[in-house]
Amino acid sequence: MRPLEGITILDLSRVLACPFASMILAELGAEVVKVEQPGTGDETRDFEPVVKGDAGDVSAYYMAFNRGKRSITVNLRAADGQDIVRRLAAQADVLLENFPVGTMKKYGLDYATLSGLNEKLVHVSCTGFGMTGPYARRKGYDTVFQAMCGIMSLTGERGGGPVKPGLPVADLSSGLWVCIAILSALAGRDKTGRGCHVDFSMFDGQVGLLSLAAARWFALGEVPERLGTEHPGRIPSAAFLCADGKWVQITGSDQHWTPLCNLLGLEAWGADPTLARNADRLPRREEIMAGLQRAIGRLDRDELCRRCDAAGVPAGPILQVDEVLANEHVAARGMVVDFEHPLVGGFKGLRVPLRFDGMDDPRVGRPPLLGEHTEEVLREKLGLDTTEITRLREVGAV
Repeated sequence: MRPLEGITILDLSRVLACPFASMILAELGAEVVKVEQPGTGDETRDFEPVVKGDAGDVSAYYMAFNRGKRSITVNLRAADGQDIVRRLAAQADVLLENFPVGTMKKYGLDYATLSGLNEKLVHVSCTGFGMTGPYARRKGYDTVFQAMCGIMSLTGERGGGPVKPGLPVADLSSGLWVCIAILSALAGRDKTGRGCHVDFSMFDGQVGLLSLAAARWFALGEVPERLGTEHPGRIPSAAFLCADGKWVQITGSDQHWTPLCNLLGLEAWGADPTLARNADRLPRREEIMAGLQRAIGRLDRDELCRRCDAAGVPAGPILQVDEVLANEHVAARGMVVDFEHPLVGGFKGLRVPLRFDGMDDPRVGRPPLLGEHTEEVLREKLGLDTTEITRLREVGAV
């Protein structure tokens, strides 16, 4: 048995953050019914990159965040469509949505309405800036939140401009926050017997990730500067260029300083009591970083990594995506998985990285075709017959 079997999630969300969350929960065993717009569906169905198949083309973007779900098409602008969602919500454990503030109330699908039909419902609203506050009506995307919440200001080379991280950090981390919200609310419901409404702001989620940067401001009044791969409070912790043109990241604490110096031929530094503590190395950042780079620049990356491993110094090669996905440890941990898609055949994805002893591990599903399960879900959950489903199609409700 997987941990979330028996939990039903009605997923009205689109694009990335919330679909990422509901995919994780689906592969952990929850039944996720994804509600999509008739005809078009989640807009990411048309996003690049596109996988060409003998039976049709599919967005790899959509497939990356929608495995293991059932897809139904419902027109939320139609009265009959709104009624379908209300009836499904009356049976669900969780409703997840990421519409702009006020949209759900306009459709008669807000928490006040739905909780009257199902007091155990957990209703999660994921918006850009939250349901309240001066920015509540503003629009935003991943990079906007990165910009406004400090991540970009912290990212980039010393003396250079702000840089966007290479992954949609705001979207991905928001998906994880949404998972935490849903699981927390379900655990609370087990104690109270009642569901709740969760107001999650992607803006808040990114402010919440400032962590160490905020701690430095609170403690020191310091606005952290961009330092590239260097750590503001630890030396060494940075990427270094090796003799073969490849890069390695070395991050050590005080107990690693002497072994690192010795393996680099810097025995004098390793024996120097004035450099033994991180607090003493920080004021000499420029000198130490330059000396480490000179020594490391004489070694090939793989040789340096072997020496660090042998000495117990934390270090790792900076790998490109293709190298990561072909890595022996990634393979041994089974992180790359395969699934069959009816249009493109076999395709690969990344597994949910959790392993259980005493429960079944997450199970890889496949992304649904648009509306693939509409009739099945309407029959199974609402008891509708062919005549009524046909009528709903004719009036454009599904």
